[in-house]
Amino acid sequence: MNTTTTLQNPNFVTKHPKGLYILFFTELWERFSYYGMRAILVIYLVSEVADGPKGGLGWTNAEALALYGWYTMLVYLASIPGGLIADRITGQRKAVMIGGLLLCVGHGVMAIPNTIAFYSALSLIVMGVGMLKPNISTLVGSLYAPGDPMRDKGFTFFYIGINIGALLSAIIVGAVGELIGWHYGFALAGIGMAVGQFFYIKGQKHLKGVGELATEINNATGKAETIHTSLTKVERDRMKVMLLSFLIVIVFWGAFEQAGGLMNIYALDKTDRFLFNWEIPASIFQSLNPFFIIVFGTIVANFWLWWRRKGKEDSSLYKMAIGTMIMGMGFLFMVFASVQANSDGKSAMVWLILAYLFHTIGELCSSPVALSFITKLAPVKYASLMMGTYFAVTGLGNKVAGLLGEAASNAGEKTIFLGIMIFTVIFGVVVLLFLKPLKKLTHHAEDDHPEYADGHTDLEAANKDGLKKNVA
Repeated sequence: MNTTTTLQNPNFVTKHPKGLYILFFTELWERFSYYGMRAILVIYLVSEVADGPKGGLGWTNAEALALYGWYTMLVYLASIPGGLIADRITGQRKAVMIGGLLLCVGHGVMAIPNTIAFYSALSLIVMGVGMLKPNISTLVGSLYAPGDPMRDKGFTFFYIGINIGALLSAIIVGAVGELIGWHYGFALAGIGMAVGQFFYIKGQKHLKGVGELATEINNATGKAETIHTSLTKVERDRMKVMLLSFLIVIVFWGAFEQAGGLMNIYALDKTDRFLFNWEIPASIFQSLNPFFIIVFGTIVANFWLWWRRKGKEDSSLYKMAIGTMIMGMGFLFMVFASVQANSDGKSAMVWLILAYLFHTIGELCSSPVALSFITKLAPVKYASLMMGTYFAVTGLGNKVAGLLGEAASNAGEKTIFLGIMIFTVIFGVVVLLFLKPLKKLTHHAEDDHPEYADGHTDLEAANKDGLKKNVA
């Protein structure tokens, strides 16, 4: 992905830094391990107790789903202490290393058929994801100079890696777990994490000078003073707009995550899944989102870069609002599906495919941009904490999605789909109406010229010196 771009500022990169590719492969294999284990966890819990590799724990559905809910929630919430530890103690680069090692051990222990080992493994995985997830995203942002338009494109490329891992794991780990044995599947997820850790360790030379503690960076730039805990006015304003952007995140994921719940059940019960006399498994539709991301990720990123060169509005908040509206419009196809199902008994697969397509385009406009936005605005002393808060807020959006899915049992799917579509489009319009005052609070953080971006962090300034020598 050595795309060139016409840039005037000498600190901007024309090719992505080599460190991005290291983080890309690290996150790809981390997500392979996480989503692979998650794909078979609940099925393993509810499978009948039996001798041999295919024996499960024999839990009830309610017990399994309760543990799954606690597990996924804690994984998101662990990003907050993980970010704090990185900001105050280790720095982001070391935190990712520690998180990766915890995950390798956790997934390895998960392969042991023992109850104590099972709970210990889940605890290690929660801690490992909490250390790795927010800090690796912060590292991606640290590779680019303030105002560099390649930053958003870099995050989209990084986001593609996440979804390659998710796509492969659901197919490979799921098949191994179900057909050969659950603990073989868990072990395969662990092997994937070990591969990711290998990439990260080997690539440390391409990450020098980024992800260090703030005091270390100040020394590297000749500034001996430590960072104070108080925030400047610029930093306070940027924190305000970041917190407001988290509301967009909740709305987006509260709607988007119907994919794993209400839309998944809809595919199972109310969609005609026959193709040439073969019934497509309902779970296959879950692969549409990562597949579309891999196909359209670079296209969407290049579109926004072209849009920026044309002098059009392309701020992160603008993209997030547009992405939320596009994603919301995808539910219009689910409304059509509901109408057809009510009249014919089943709806055509095309409605589901179109819905996932629009959801994916909306996600590509919004989610990687939101990650990039945090790295642009967060004060250096709270960079990983704010990234951790983003993931925790994402977890809250998932909870909202569950509540909406539950409401469909009384209100009906058509009402919920239509309501989500209307609300998300109106919400996106409201964000656009307030775009100008919200952008003012960013104090030019997304301007092309860092010298005009008041209050940029010392972290960003320090990273500029090492950008050119780390460029692929």
